[in-house]
Amino acid sequence: MSLRLRLFLVILPPLLVVSVLLGLWRFEEAQRTSEELFDRSLLAAALAISRDVAISGGDALSPSTRSFISDAGGGEVFYHVTGPAGIYVTGYAYPPRALENNAQDQPNYYIATYRGEEMRVLRMIEDRTIGNLSGETVVTVWQRMSDRQAFARELALRAFALMAGLMVTLALVIWFGVQIGLRPLNDLQQAIQQRSPDDLGGIRRSVPKEVSGIVSTLNRLFGQVRDNIEAHQTFISDAAHQLRNPVSALLAVAETLPNVTDETERAARQSELITAARNSARLTDQLLSLEQLRYDARLQVSRVDLSDITQEVCLGLAPTILSRNLDFAFEPGPEALPVDVDKVLVGEALTNLVENALRHGGSEMTRITVRTNLLGEEAAIEVQDDGEGIPLEQAEAAFRRFSQLHSGEGTGLGLAIVEQVMQRHTGTVRLCPVHKGTLIRLAFPLSSLER
Repeated sequence: MSLRLRLFLVILPPLLVVSVLLGLWRFEEAQRTSEELFDRSLLAAALAISRDVAISGGDALSPSTRSFISDAGGGEVFYHVTGPAGIYVTGYAYPPRALENNAQDQPNYYIATYRGEEMRVLRMIEDRTIGNLSGETVVTVWQRMSDRQAFARELALRAFALMAGLMVTLALVIWFGVQIGLRPLNDLQQAIQQRSPDDLGGIRRSVPKEVSGIVSTLNRLFGQVRDNIEAHQTFISDAAHQLRNPVSALLAVAETLPNVTDETERAARQSELITAARNSARLTDQLLSLEQLRYDARLQVSRVDLSDITQEVCLGLAPTILSRNLDFAFEPGPEALPVDVDKVLVGEALTNLVENALRHGGSEMTRITVRTNLLGEEAAIEVQDDGEGIPLEQAEAAFRRFSQLHSGEGTGLGLAIVEQVMQRHTGTVRLCPVHKGTLIRLAFPLSSLER
């Protein structure tokens, strides 16, 4: 449904309801008005007849009064006059019978039947002297109710016709007014359609105040899309650069291997080939993990004890660390550490911390310690080594993608992945000061409610 039609349907129905209510009210007012007008015309006719009877001494009505009676209220008016002692004076015979006696000099209105038709009757009693007789003079005037109803219907139909004309006019005004009002939106749509796919700049055209929020949202969306595209392009460029060296090394070793005849050297080359392949595979896995953390919003969250996850990862890493003639220790805290985390991602982050220590700890490193503990309202994992260490002033550079503080093996992605994992879990990663080596702490919010 178009916005124009939607606005039309929102605005017009309430107006139609109001117009119907006004029409009903106007119909009731027309009936009341017609009754008042006809009752006044009956009273005026009765007063005119009473005057003529008094002036003429009971003779026929004057021509002016007859003309007035014939034109009163737009319908035929009947009348009957009796003098003192009930003597017939003038008018139609057998008037409608009065329902009750009314007070003198007070007009009495009532509904009666005359010749099979419903009539509105006015009966008025006055003291008059006709000739040598004095007494009560009764003037009865009546009119068909159908004439009154026809007049009321005519008034109501005029009112309904006026309301209908106003509603048709208003509907046209709304229909075309909405079209004119929506013209800035149509112009904005055409302007956006004419933009090239590569144009992600902000919309700068002037728009009404009501549309400015939409334009601001679109501009913000364009900016986010532009930033994401630039980030993807940067990532692809960095990934291609980082993959080129291990792939080249892998290819160089593979090309020289067929020409090696010495078994010892051949075994060494094969070992180098396997190491290069593992490094390439590890780099690819880290690249995929980093992108998944950046753009995949889904987390496989479950409630676990952080010490249990840490122990499981340490058991998997122990053979590699011990094969390097290093001491390796896991020191769990005494308290339970319930957290809501993605176990796979937390394991990846911990693995990257340990591997980073193995690669960059240096030849003087002798020990790696992993511990868990409770820090206020947070559960923490700490990975500490006694190697060369990372200076605190270089912490920002250490967590940057593809950044290495010292030349050597490694991809520069390990700590960047750790930082992304912690952001996804609303946790923090921090490089803590120690006397020797490196201490990196991962802090997760504790689970506050039991499932």
